Amino acid sequence: MGQFVVNSQRFDPYKNFKFRVKWDGRYVAGVSKVSTLKRTTEVTKFRSGGDPSTSFKAPGRTEFDAVTLERGVTHDSDFEQWANKVWNFQSSLGGEVSLADFRKDIIIELMNEAGQTVISYNLYRCWVSEYQSLPDLDANANAVAIAKIKLEVEGWERDYAVTEPKEPSFVEP
Repeated sequence: MGQFVVNSQRFDPYKNFKFRVKWDGRYVAGVSKVSTLKRTTEVTKFRSGGDPSTSFKAPGRTEFDAVTLERGVTHDSDFEQWANKVWNFQSSLGGEVSLADFRKDIIIELMNEAGQTVISYNLYRCWVSEYQSLPDLDANANAVAIAKIKLEVEGWERDYAVTEPKEPSFVEP
């Protein structure tokens, strides 16, 4: 683990509305929401036959929750192209999955108010398990059309090489 440099000037926690998502070496346009990064480790209970009524606990399997990305519907087809690698309607029978590249590693970057990356997470071997190309369409509504992809994730970790940057300051006149 890396050494952390504490910014003595920063008092407030980071906000949740400044972030970027990156895959295939480039930032994905227009992502407006990323669901929680969460992992759960099962508890395995065991006891010895001679013990009274107590049990011991040990960690079991660890699972990583799926991550959902949302963005407004535009002509950009990044979500759809990735979803089509998992199941493509136009493929020949038995060839619906692009086995060579349907999984991607992605990066989620949290930024401070100045737009500097302050925390970064790497998500590994992700693939699209659900794809919503259009929401319910309603002529009486006044909302943005949202597309969604649900990503199955095999693991994630914080990138400790990303350290807290020196925050900019305005010069007083």
